Amino acid sequence: MTYAYETRGQWIGGAWVPSRGGGSEDVVSPATGAVIGKLITGTTRDVDDAVESATSAAAVLATMTPFERAKLCFKIAESIEKRKEALAKLLSLEQGKPLHSEAYAEVGEAAECFRLWGEEAKRIQGAVHTSADANKRILTIRQPRGVYAVITPWNWPLTMPAELLAPALAAGNSVVWVPAPTTSLTAALLAECIAEAELPKGAVNLVMGHGPVVGDAVAAHPGTRGIAFIGSTVTGEKVAARGAGKALLLELGGNGPFVVCHDADLDRAAQGAAIGAFLCAGQSCAAAGRILVDARVAKPFCEKLVAEVQRIKLGDPADPATTMGPVNNTATADKTERHVNDAVAKGAKLVTGGKRKPGMPTPLYFEPTILENVTPNMQVFSEETFGPVAPITTFTTEEELIALADLGHHGLVAAVYTRDLARSVRLAERIRCGVVNVNESTNYWELHVPYGGVRRSGIGRIGGQRSLDEMSEVKTIILDVRGNS
Repeated sequence: MTYAYETRGQWIGGAWVPSRGGGSEDVVSPATGAVIGKLITGTTRDVDDAVESATSAAAVLATMTPFERAKLCFKIAESIEKRKEALAKLLSLEQGKPLHSEAYAEVGEAAECFRLWGEEAKRIQGAVHTSADANKRILTIRQPRGVYAVITPWNWPLTMPAELLAPALAAGNSVVWVPAPTTSLTAALLAECIAEAELPKGAVNLVMGHGPVVGDAVAAHPGTRGIAFIGSTVTGEKVAARGAGKALLLELGGNGPFVVCHDADLDRAAQGAAIGAFLCAGQSCAAAGRILVDARVAKPFCEKLVAEVQRIKLGDPADPATTMGPVNNTATADKTERHVNDAVAKGAKLVTGGKRKPGMPTPLYFEPTILENVTPNMQVFSEETFGPVAPITTFTTEEELIALADLGHHGLVAAVYTRDLARSVRLAERIRCGVVNVNESTNYWELHVPYGGVRRSGIGRIGGQRSLDEMSEVKTIILDVRGNS
């Protein structure tokens, strides 16, 4: 069989090498249902090879100046931009997101990640500390940790790897990267962009396969010194357990409270909720997972949100008119359907959507859905749906709102819509999330800003210098400046 896209093994030591196990599987597009490529699956022995290669490269990267590493990041950004068309089209076909409204933007964002952390590398700083001893001088410097295990998901298969690979390299670490298998073709094409930058051999190694095999192996491997992971809470906790004692940077699941107060600009709030619930077909850890609306404005808000949904065009990701594509995989579609059915069975009102769109090439096209009268005993409230559903729950007092917002174990991103400055500050301080956006969607973030979760939504922060701090370690140097007697 001839494949449109075919991985050539694993990228280890600056070359494509055959997998040790010789396994492979077809890659099926969620958009068309057609086989679009072949994935060569890796083994634990491939991970061993990649860690060995990365260990050699780590020593080379550590001797390079931050300015030299910055140039490498800039070259990767240029390569990504040159391959914009190919990357965006493969991303859309393999992941399912609309080509024109989302995929092109993601390619640009991935390039910007390498550009931004290239610049941030130039600003890595140490410090001079005072001493109680007049004969001592105390310095602190930042040094790379060594080999990083980087494990990334399928919902943003370019941006999210770039968010971790770029600062890892900028800080002077080498990497063994394990991407999600459902978007490994896109990962392989990104690896080709990285290869064009002529990094030291083994600086970035790509091992593709299934998480329980290669992801587990790289997390637990004694040769990896740090783990950077983006994905679900359940998987992230398994990764953390396997990598116990290593430096951890984990961005995990969310079920963000999206708060609409009685004085909110309802047009703006409805627009933000639509972005929060339906961007990337709802497959975002920063999605508006629980929409909490003051009962006094619930009806007009819902009407405006319905109007926003009516403007969404669910269809072929390659069609310029499409603004929402299919979900990526059967498990996500099934979970979305299960959550909607559970909510309706327990008394929620289905306002719009609620099912898979008939007549589509695959059963992964799930209609943008709005539910009213959602209560905490429903799965759609208590669990992260990760699909295109906007569940609306009402509140009457601020204390009730805080109690609803803090239910569950997530704490990644929240949004608060209000015209009252004092209320916005008060709620932002009280809601237990790592990020709170005021009068902006839960999905809004800028790459240089600290981002991460509390409770079971993560450990550490990515963004700008914070990523470099997480992916390096502090060394203290104490000097005695007395001369020889």
